[in-house]
Amino acid sequence: MESLTIADLKQRTSETPVQAGFDAQLQQRSEKTTRKGDPYLELTLTDATASFTLKAWSNHPQFLEVNKLRPGAFVHLEGAWTQSQYGIDSDGWKFRALNDAEVSTFLAGDPDTKARQDKDWDHIMTACAAIRDPRLQALSRKFLAEFGDRFRRAAAAKRNHHARRGGLVEHVAQMMRSAAAICTVYTDLNTDLLITGVLFHDCGKLWENNYPEAGFAQTLSLHGEMMGHIPLGIELVNKLWRDLIDSEVANGWLALDPPSEHVRLHLLHLIASHHGELAFGSPTLPRTPEAFALHHVDNLDAKSEMIRCAYLNATEPAPGIFDRQFPLPANLVSPLPDFDDGTPPDTQREEKSEGPGTLL
Repeated sequence: MESLTIADLKQRTSETPVQAGFDAQLQQRSEKTTRKGDPYLELTLTDATASFTLKAWSNHPQFLEVNKLRPGAFVHLEGAWTQSQYGIDSDGWKFRALNDAEVSTFLAGDPDTKARQDKDWDHIMTACAAIRDPRLQALSRKFLAEFGDRFRRAAAAKRNHHARRGGLVEHVAQMMRSAAAICTVYTDLNTDLLITGVLFHDCGKLWENNYPEAGFAQTLSLHGEMMGHIPLGIELVNKLWRDLIDSEVANGWLALDPPSEHVRLHLLHLIASHHGELAFGSPTLPRTPEAFALHHVDNLDAKSEMIRCAYLNATEPAPGIFDRQFPLPANLVSPLPDFDDGTPPDTQREEKSEGPGTLL
């Protein structure tokens, strides 16, 4: 039987059954009842690439065994899988627990995902090393040194976009590429501030959307639940800044222009305002060019990832038309391909076709 990742399974399945198996970690098990009062389970299954929810009905042959599973369990599932507007399912799926050797292989992660995230991490490190303002560079360097491992495990969201282990690295790296490109067009933007704002805008998600050192199931924390990532991000930056001010690194900062306190305040404003609206959780609205740019770069990358996933996962009720996927506002339509005049693609187009930034 063919072995797939969850992302592959979501891409390959349709109304026609796909016979396949996959390894997963149980992220959540919810007990529910049908309208008739019959019990069933909703299983949130995840791996290094994606996650999905599978229903285990009370008449399933392994229902009692499934009911004994606890979040964090490692399992192998096999079946003839289909996908509809209600998600991925299989009439005859079965599961077993992974043995120790299989768990070790599973935790190593999908090689393609790991390679992509390693490349994105290298881009983040390179972009931060190029920051000219010594205060913002020192702050970025301290953050990456102290929290790099935790950063590399975090997701960018609990659902909707980059909701996977390492997803925050992918999100931040792509945003840095977009921000750097925008700064070549809107040359009045403070590039150092914007790149640093990209790095720190979601740093509170290191606690709100993190993963254990060994596992692909997001964990919950009191800090994340009770504070949220924006207040946590502001608190973290203030703590790192105070530590730097009290160290030898800050020697000479008083003579720099713009003043260090203004630099700190502008960076905090980027974190506080990046959701763009009070209704979306920002405690203040964007009030600087960099704040507006950061908000739109963030939104663009999140929406691009949602669109990419929607094309992979949505059913196609008519040629070129895909069922609406929440939280996108409407059905998607197949994008218009690039015009091909027969000439070899340039370097920019080759880069455009790589990785998760591609819509199809």
